[in-house]
Amino acid sequence: MNKLNHIAFVMDGNGRWGKKKGKGRNFGHLKGVETVKKIVKASIRLNIPIVTFYVFSSENWKRPKNETSYLFKLIKSYFLAEISSIITQGIKLNIFGELNKFSSDLKLILKKSTKLTKKNKKIIVNLAINYGSKKEIFQAFKKSKKNLTLKNFEKNLFTKNMKYPDILIRTGGYQRLSNFLLWQLAYTELFFLKKLWPDFNANDLSKIIKKYKNIKRNYGNI
Repeated sequence: MNKLNHIAFVMDGNGRWGKKKGKGRNFGHLKGVETVKKIVKASIRLNIPIVTFYVFSSENWKRPKNETSYLFKLIKSYFLAEISSIITQGIKLNIFGELNKFSSDLKLILKKSTKLTKKNKKIIVNLAINYGSKKEIFQAFKKSKKNLTLKNFEKNLFTKNMKYPDILIRTGGYQRLSNFLLWQLAYTELFFLKKLWPDFNANDLSKIIKKYKNIKRNYGNI
């Protein structure tokens, strides 16, 4: 039976879910945050050490300004409202991505939240915000080129000192990686669901984990 260290999520379908309900894309993003909270709680219950959520990609800046502004307000309000609960649950927060494009108050909230949770050990929750894997790989190469070894290169990725994902779950019906953890997903088991992210639940997660545990993982062997 396969050991499970890390699950990564591409949370696709929030906007489509909101429009489908007749309440707009931003309403879908709001409901998507509720799903994140439920999945983190389920992950703690299932003893998953690390989960990573693709919150906002470096390409998402192409979306309408009102949508990106709402997303950042949502991230800010989530941390302000939930930080006490995050600490109580034993969650260690880790933020991936380039934060320099964000407002100073959002950067401060993100940095403060990671600092307040750094000693927690129940689960690591990685949030990929303004993240693009190609840029991450390029930056890691630039930092490593004076001593370019595989080990040194991997130390310069955002995931340094972490097990790479065993499972990637993408909701929303599309079967693509969308510039997410391209290096880290080399041997990851991929699960693509038609279900939109706000409809994803703990039961769906448990079913995928059950399937994963019975997969024969060869890593190039027979």
